[in-house]
Amino acid sequence: MKRNFLLMILPLLMLLFSGCGGPRDGKYTFRILTTNDVHGCYFDSVYVGDRTKNSLLAVSYLVDSVRAATGGENVVLIDAGDCLQGDNAAYYFNYVDTVTPHLYGRMADYMKYDAVAVGNHDIETGHPVYDRLDREMKTPLLAANAIADASGKPYFQDYVILKRHGVKIAVLGFTNPNMKNWLSYSLWSGMKFESLIPLVQNDVDRVIEKEKPHLVIVAAHAGTGNGDGTQLENQGMDLFRSLKGVDFLICAHDHRPFVAQNDSICLINSGSHCRNVGSGTVTLEFVDGKCVSKTLEAGLIPVHKEKVDAEMKEVFFPDYEAVKEFTLRPVGELKVPLRTRDAYAGMSDYINLLHAVSLSVPEARLSLAAPLTFNGYVRPGTLLYNDLFTVYPFENQLYVVRMTGKEVIDCLEYSYAAWVNTVKGRGDEHILRIVNEPDPRTGQKRWSFVGRSYNFDSAGGLVYDVDVTKPAGSRITVKSLADGAPFSEDAEYNVAMTSYRASGGGGILREGAGIDTDSIDSRIVARYPEIRELVYDYLQEHGSIDPAVIGSPELIGEWHFIPEAIADRLMDKDMRLMFPPRK
Repeated sequence: MKRNFLLMILPLLMLLFSGCGGPRDGKYTFRILTTNDVHGCYFDSVYVGDRTKNSLLAVSYLVDSVRAATGGENVVLIDAGDCLQGDNAAYYFNYVDTVTPHLYGRMADYMKYDAVAVGNHDIETGHPVYDRLDREMKTPLLAANAIADASGKPYFQDYVILKRHGVKIAVLGFTNPNMKNWLSYSLWSGMKFESLIPLVQNDVDRVIEKEKPHLVIVAAHAGTGNGDGTQLENQGMDLFRSLKGVDFLICAHDHRPFVAQNDSICLINSGSHCRNVGSGTVTLEFVDGKCVSKTLEAGLIPVHKEKVDAEMKEVFFPDYEAVKEFTLRPVGELKVPLRTRDAYAGMSDYINLLHAVSLSVPEARLSLAAPLTFNGYVRPGTLLYNDLFTVYPFENQLYVVRMTGKEVIDCLEYSYAAWVNTVKGRGDEHILRIVNEPDPRTGQKRWSFVGRSYNFDSAGGLVYDVDVTKPAGSRITVKSLADGAPFSEDAEYNVAMTSYRASGGGGILREGAGIDTDSIDSRIVARYPEIRELVYDYLQEHGSIDPAVIGSPELIGEWHFIPEAIADRLMDKDMRLMFPPRK
């Protein structure tokens, strides 16, 4: 009897133990689907009117279609960071409704993400937000190079092991190592961020030795870069060219869709804002319990914004309604249209507003500000809170930093060097530093900036000229302070700027003026809340945005590109190239 019983259950036991020990012999194909730099694009609506946009709802539709075609167990879904900032919905669940479980966590769990790496803009939300999300969501947040000061171990989870058909898949996650040049220490207190090289390889070796995975995936919130080892925040190609034992490397951060592949590893960067889903395909063959062959492929799948997961949209519709109600509140009046692109051609109402708000704090004598929305438009009339996300899309704080007059000039020289060329007045010249190439970061189809426009700082509180016929480094002539008082290179001034700039963002302080931004705390004389909130406070106090007030020369001063006869003509030509008139 016992013998017969054992014969009956032996096949079941063999099946059970084979499942525990590893995959059965044969071929297994998995799809690796990736997103990154979602930047709050949770919903397909822009909240005003009937325009739609790319969203996680559309990503979910695409992912589900792949799962239906290949089997859910054969799909691995990973995000490489920057999920918590950039849209009304992210802001609302970051700072307004802090009781309801965070919307992003619930959406990630609903979509069955297997892992999410932490991005610099996720850290930008501050400890209360990302610590809360880490507690709430089932999907693991990964950042192996964010090292806790107290323990010397990763602050977030460092990796996760997935098992599919007995195949072990290791997913290691890393955040951007250049955090101190993006954010103030208060946002990432208690941590330090290590370079991805050699840390990633060391971690991969450790996980391989401990877990014996059959497939290794690294998700790093780092830009693709050029692979020459010089860019701390863009180490993607450095990793691609050096990593051993990694099958897929998922990159992010620079918003540039990119795919690379060699015999042993694929790099995937899907871009940003749910425009594409990265797609990797791997087929493994097992013989006698061992993987004897592995083939890899990688590419990008465009996301169609109109094809959304209807069931998911219905599930999260109450959240959408709550966000919409909050952000459609009237907050004041706009007496002039705001076009953010006007900032590239000279003084503009948009940048005047940022200078006026920055200079409204009592400590500030001067200000530095740049256009943070590439090509936004806010129509005159009643302003909604929603419009403030066009005016100021990021959660940067306002800092007031002590600087010498020479350091201010050096910063401006550095900024304009990235912004404009030296010209002689010929018709074939470009005054703006532009190239005839598309830019997926901004959506430009043809002409685009060489540099990043959010680093094109101008100064408020000064009267100065920028001579575009002179070489970079010798263009700025300061005539006076805004109130007519003399300006001195040797004097010290309190300069209002974003926390991003004060922390070293864009290199303007460090490379332009030689300021050690690692020690910026010794120069900070005041800290204020997020600049968007300061714009809101300005509206509550003044009731409106009036160009005569925000553009008052006694407050913000004035500046010009000179000689005007040359600069105006070439600027008009370049602005038409960048932003062609509608037919």
